[in-house]
Amino acid sequence: MTLAGPAETHADSAPTLPNRSERLRALRLLRSQRHYLAIALTMAVTAAAAFFSLSLRASDTPDVVKLGKGQASVESLPASWFGRHIMPPSPTPSERNIRGGEASFYGKGYGFSGRRTANGEGFNPQTLTAAHRTLPMGSRVRVTNSSTGQSTVVRINDRGPFHGNRVIDLSYAAAREIGLIRSGLGTVRLALLS
Repeated sequence: MTLAGPAETHADSAPTLPNRSERLRALRLLRSQRHYLAIALTMAVTAAAAFFSLSLRASDTPDVVKLGKGQASVESLPASWFGRHIMPPSPTPSERNIRGGEASFYGKGYGFSGRRTANGEGFNPQTLTAAHRTLPMGSRVRVTNSSTGQSTVVRINDRGPFHGNRVIDLSYAAAREIGLIRSGLGTVRLALLS
């Protein structure tokens, strides 16, 4: 009597699939592993939140430095020192003049409201937006009416205008801000904000 080794397999024997009890055992094991993973993840998130909370609480205490036998603290400085030395003025956006020209606006009653603009958002005539042929989407542009001096800042969210020599198409709200509603067209100066 000889035992069949790995080389002596029958060609007609197919691999057997696990029976129902083996499948159920594997499923229970998978569920328990998933359960332990969820517990570990919850514990990790809780620990991270506690650490973050402690670090915030620690940063609320004043900075104290030990100096030999005494201590130095930022609280010992006069309050007027902080206004002059610590807080820099908030930066104002810089403006770069770009080519201006004739501006128009999307008419309020022409059915543009809700249509998709070139960047994918729905057009809202009550927001300060505009269409320009070449400026990057999301650019902020100061538009100044040359005849009245009124100006507003708009966000570029569409392409155009493709009619005549116009350089920019404003939303209804932007045109109202600079006094362009009555005339419908006007000469504007443009400055790109950075």
